[in-house]
Amino acid sequence: MRVVMVIPTFNEALNLRGIIGRLRAAQPDVDVLVVDDSSPDGTGDLADEIAASDPQLRVVHRQHKEGLGAAYLHGFRVALEGGYDVIGEMDADGSHQPEQLHRLLEALPVADLVIGSRWVPGGSILNWPRRRELLSRAGNLYTRLLLGIGVRDATAGYRLFRRTTLERIHLDEIVSLGYVFQAELAYRTLREGLRVVEVPIEFVERSLGESKMSPHVAAESLKRITLWGISERGRRIRRIVRPTHGDPGQGASRNSRPLPDVDPDMTGTET
Repeated sequence: MRVVMVIPTFNEALNLRGIIGRLRAAQPDVDVLVVDDSSPDGTGDLADEIAASDPQLRVVHRQHKEGLGAAYLHGFRVALEGGYDVIGEMDADGSHQPEQLHRLLEALPVADLVIGSRWVPGGSILNWPRRRELLSRAGNLYTRLLLGIGVRDATAGYRLFRRTTLERIHLDEIVSLGYVFQAELAYRTLREGLRVVEVPIEFVERSLGESKMSPHVAAESLKRITLWGISERGRRIRRIVRPTHGDPGQGASRNSRPLPDVDPDMTGTET
């Protein structure tokens, strides 16, 4: 089973060498794909330097900063073309500990998508202010209730996808570019009838570099999730009101229909 972790970067020169070293030490058989959005701090050049002595590391350079989701989508396509069986996500800032990746890998036999979750029993966060923790918990509760899904940490960014999962959810139709992208992927996976498993992790706040999170990003993401929730409620009502004609929303074609649009400048890590 070939596994690759996609790591998007923008101004992560202070963290990159450390996180790659830890990942290679914790999981020597796992490959790494760095997707750099033309970081002005030299992150891309540093990634190339590390890759020159590591055949299991590949670097992709993008010309513009278009958001977290766009970087991941680019990385997913490259990984799919590379024939990987499992394609993962993780942050470059150390928030997702490579030493806990084995927990996600161990859950793969019973899952199509594995999420490293802060908000399931055994999960935790380290060095977060109370306000941010409450914001994350509330945002995930809102997402869970509005979209009618059971995922407790829909915005989490430590994940493993089977390649068949990414193929089923139609990457070319995904519209989210910021971190709300994570919620859209989980939502689409469940709507395809696939299995999502959450495993507990300890999420660690970055110690170096600047966070990409902002109140604007969080507020805008909740706005978009609200639009998705309204759309989902409308779909369910139509199914109840017009059962004899069949629900145009049922089946793979509806499951893969694009969700409402989001702002292209929404960037950041998980909330």
